[in-house]
Amino acid sequence: MIVKNVEKKEKNTATFQVATDPAEFEAAVNGVYLKNKRDIYIPGFRKGKAPRTVVEGMYGAEVFYQDAMDELAPKAYEFGVTEAGLRVVGAPAIADVNVTEDRAVEYTFSVSLYPEVTLGQYKGLEAPKTVTQVTEEELQDEMDNIRRRNARMIDVDDREAQMGDTANIDFDGYLNGERFDGGKAEGYSLELGSNSFVPGFEEQIVGMKPGEEKDIDITFPENYVEDLAGKAVVFKIKLNSLTYPELPDLDDEFAKDISEFDTLDEYKADLRASIQKRYDDQADAAFRSAVMHQAVENMSVEVPEVMVEEKVDELVRNYAANFGVTDRSISTAELVKMLGIDQDSMEQTIRPGADFQVKSELLLEAVAKAEGIEVTEEETEEYLKKVAESINASPDDIKNYYGMEFIAAEQKKEKATALIIDSAVVVDAPAQEQPAEAAEAGEDKAE
Repeated sequence: MIVKNVEKKEKNTATFQVATDPAEFEAAVNGVYLKNKRDIYIPGFRKGKAPRTVVEGMYGAEVFYQDAMDELAPKAYEFGVTEAGLRVVGAPAIADVNVTEDRAVEYTFSVSLYPEVTLGQYKGLEAPKTVTQVTEEELQDEMDNIRRRNARMIDVDDREAQMGDTANIDFDGYLNGERFDGGKAEGYSLELGSNSFVPGFEEQIVGMKPGEEKDIDITFPENYVEDLAGKAVVFKIKLNSLTYPELPDLDDEFAKDISEFDTLDEYKADLRASIQKRYDDQADAAFRSAVMHQAVENMSVEVPEVMVEEKVDELVRNYAANFGVTDRSISTAELVKMLGIDQDSMEQTIRPGADFQVKSELLLEAVAKAEGIEVTEEETEEYLKKVAESINASPDDIKNYYGMEFIAAEQKKEKATALIIDSAVVVDAPAQEQPAEAAEAGEDKAE
């Protein structure tokens, strides 16, 4: 094979030609004949026994050409990419293919090239980091939530239902005297005041006693499901039983029951530290995100559409995997429809996210190259051990699945990320501009 006419074009695309040797094409043609001969029937010959020359004489000399060209195409493409020294992304397209007079095949391939990155500033970037401190009110709210989760439910039989109770009810809904779909249930537990039902429903159960039955009138909101939106309906309600939560006392015994601590003060201190860590982690994540966005915006790169499409596919499949859908034969379009992802979500969230991830990976690879970042065997072993523990696998499993080249590339990206973030500077957040009315009011007050 020989490679010729390598031509790089705009938008990170290129074309190149690969010409096969006539002997290679002849071997491919004969291989196709041998693969298919047992299914060929020619009058005068037993099925599968007709010589190739006879078959070609009856159906034409080109009868096996297309299959032979299809068989040679992957080999020609790999050879061309290697010989031309091209770094390609996505699948190639065969722009043209023909058989020459001397029975060689000439392919013209069109490919997308891995983009070249021109780095901008990526060290010493500035971004604000707002660290929130845990307040006493927040700590108390969290303690109250924990008490509610550990509450003991007490049966009520001597008073009327009130907000905060859990009512076990049967209900049956009617529209114009006829039952409507989805409007009936038995033994349904509803926390009064949770606002989990349409407005007005829970409020009308307040005041009922266990065993009591009652009709309540409800008008569905205008933004409800189409068949019921804005409609007035009647629900027949029966209150089966009533319970309310008895909250545990906040004391040392409570702390012992729900934690490894002996005193309430120790437990609250640990809870405060846990909430503070969450706030700190959120602040760190926001800072890292702001810095990485700056570094991406500062570089120049023209990303081939195929790279964004592949990342969109990856994101959609990762999302689908959360619901147990891992069948690779299902197309991205089918997954999007199956998962109920609308076009707005695709264009405003998923695609921009995919574009940023691709650019981030290109940035980190370029930074690693510019900084001469390398990884040692010891670092790789430690990295594999950490990853393996996080997914309950062995380091050898990780090596065999991903390959050492990919693993080394990921380590370099991690080091490049650390370099960018560690060199970044925390600055004060920009002051918020006052609305004109507020500014004028402030001036009047000063006067």
